Amino acid sequence: MSQSVDSLCATQRSVRQRSSCKSRETGWHATRLLPMLRNHLSEEAAAAWTPPDKPGAGGHRGRYLWTDAFGLINFITLSKETASPVYLTLAKRLAVTAHDVLGRTLDGTARLPRATDAEPLKGGLRIGKFEAHGSDGDGQYHHYLTLWMFALNRVALSSGDKKYNQLAVQLAKAVHPHFVLRKGAGGLRMVWKVSTDMENVLVPSEGHLDAATGFVVYRLLQGTAEHLHGPPGVLNNEIADYRQLISREGKMRTSSDPLDLGMGLWMCHFLDEDWARVLDIQSLEVARIILDEKHGLMAREPARRLAFREFRACLGLECFGIDDELTARVAAVIDFWQKYLYGSAEEDLRPISLVMYASALIPGAFRDGYVGGIHDYSATRNAARMKYWTNEANHTVDRTITISFQLIKPLSNDPK
Repeated sequence: MSQSVDSLCATQRSVRQRSSCKSRETGWHATRLLPMLRNHLSEEAAAAWTPPDKPGAGGHRGRYLWTDAFGLINFITLSKETASPVYLTLAKRLAVTAHDVLGRTLDGTARLPRATDAEPLKGGLRIGKFEAHGSDGDGQYHHYLTLWMFALNRVALSSGDKKYNQLAVQLAKAVHPHFVLRKGAGGLRMVWKVSTDMENVLVPSEGHLDAATGFVVYRLLQGTAEHLHGPPGVLNNEIADYRQLISREGKMRTSSDPLDLGMGLWMCHFLDEDWARVLDIQSLEVARIILDEKHGLMAREPARRLAFREFRACLGLECFGIDDELTARVAAVIDFWQKYLYGSAEEDLRPISLVMYASALIPGAFRDGYVGGIHDYSATRNAARMKYWTNEANHTVDRTITISFQLIKPLSNDPK
């Protein structure tokens, strides 16, 4: 496997050099490059692959839940863009490894409390930090968990294998009562971080979009469950809780933080509800301000910016569907960071920056409808997005080159 990956990396470096003068010749890429991507990894090698324990900084035993969720979804995107099942196999192998590492205690000797061999995610999943305790120690984050649920859901839809959505539902039901707490008189509140065993609240404040993201993701899981394996209404109670939480006055508001902004737009593109439409409008206006080349993020020095946060904004905007002006600003952000991803990026942030860079290049499986499933958006909103996504199609092959390079390169520990 290592030799195959090294070979692909060498091919990618060569192709990227050639494509600098052929960036518009998509026919050349389609006929020459995609067969390279399909044929450099065999199905047998992919099925035997185990993600390395030390692929660089970024998580305990090489695993960090947020980074792995993006990697999983990117593999699904590659599988569809290249029409190769090899990348879907790699996604499944990554899921198995993440569950085996993050579904166990830090020392790896036991499953997390309440988890069993039959229900491996009933104890949740650790963040993947190196230290067990402390202000920045390990634990469980609601927004990491819901992103992982979404990633498993995408595997189920792309493969037709219901067990991945069943695992996502299992995780959803297991963690919900530890993050959504009951107050007097039927009230609810959320917490941001709990301990690894989910027995203690570590950060009692509520994540800005945690309730809304829970509402969206749990609905997707339930819709897929009814579509693939039943029974109906498996997450009705949890969805009702999130509905109550997002109905609180003043809780659904846009953010000037690029990561939150992108998360909100991504979440809203699955919905056709009044509050989501309001958040959409507000978020797009804020995006124009923060991505302004003269006064926004682009006017700052690189040292005062974080690539992965900006890539999340780009991803959310691309999923939502945007006009030519914002499309140009998104492209400018992505182009800006290309020269910094390896040379000057902080080592501990490099893995998360790379996988989110790949997602910003081709949102793919982050988009509603990309791998099938239940759709919540209206026909009108969908038509507008399809126009934007169709315009993007001319760049897909070029971007597939880059996303494949970003994903496969770390697997070989090749520093070049």
